[in-house]
Amino acid sequence: MSRLEIVLFCVSTISTIINIGLFLWLRGALSQLVSFSSEMEDLRDMTGAFSSHVSSVYGLESFYGDETLQGLMEHARSYKEQLDTFEYIYDLTNKENIDERSAEEEASEED
Repeated sequence: MSRLEIVLFCVSTISTIINIGLFLWLRGALSQLVSFSSEMEDLRDMTGAFSSHVSSVYGLESFYGDETLQGLMEHARSYKEQLDTFEYIYDLTNKENIDERSAEEEASEED
């Protein structure tokens, strides 16, 4: 083996090891991102349910006009609106959006 062959072998071996390491790291990072997306979507849904529940309690005759419940209802509504700003994260695990993206990609490949 010549000196050039040895150098090329070493470089290709190091490159392969780095690529395998990057692949494993990326797979782990994507797994964590999908998990985070799912948890954020659950949090958004729970906040929406809480907001609806407070609204229904506030609408009851015995609690109608209660300033504390009205403040709680407004706070829950604004909190849910703030969570909705992270919709791009929820969409990572939303099956309907994944299917739509796949269909769009297939249609663009056919053209």
